[in-house]
Amino acid sequence: MGRNADAIAEGVAIATAAARLAVKNHILVGTIAQGGTFDLDKYTEDTRQALEAMATESEDAAALLTELRKKARGRHSDPSGTHDYRDRDVRNLRRRAKQSIGVATKLREIADDPEAVRELVESAREAAWSDVRGNLDRRLRVEAMRPDQDPDYERMRDARMQALKLVDLQALASDRRARKKRERAAEKAAEKAAAKSARKGSTPPA
Repeated sequence: MGRNADAIAEGVAIATAAARLAVKNHILVGTIAQGGTFDLDKYTEDTRQALEAMATESEDAAALLTELRKKARGRHSDPSGTHDYRDRDVRNLRRRAKQSIGVATKLREIADDPEAVRELVESAREAAWSDVRGNLDRRLRVEAMRPDQDPDYERMRDARMQALKLVDLQALASDRRARKKRERAAEKAAEKAAAKSARKGSTPPA
């Protein structure tokens, strides 16, 4: 890819990461803090809105860069500050505006792609669950006491129950079945290899 394409790709990656973080926080607030359920349609729309907002920001940046470029044209004096552009900056400002428009265009394409949006939602949910699981694991490691001795037990119990709303139980069950299938296959292969080795060892020399 060329320099412009690289810059656009990097901008899109940063923007989608920011959108994912925003949706992850929405999920944590909605399912844990507010005791709601994981509403796929709601968080899908949240993701689209986050992407659209990022695209609008990128378009606004392009408009500002274009205005700065127009003001900079024909000015050859020394600049008074970092953003006091001159004629020699015109080419760079044009390139940056073009890159910002490229980022906005790509983000709107992603927002209009149901599969891409679904992947972002799923990624945000996994990130939210990872945060919750990590917090619960740390909590459980330091508790080391019976429930009746822990004043926060009920609150943490509620949090643990709410956390289950972030887990795709069907997916976990499927993963568990697949893992058991792989384990059985590995055991059979090991038994077969052992039996073959035993037969070779019992074969009398010619």
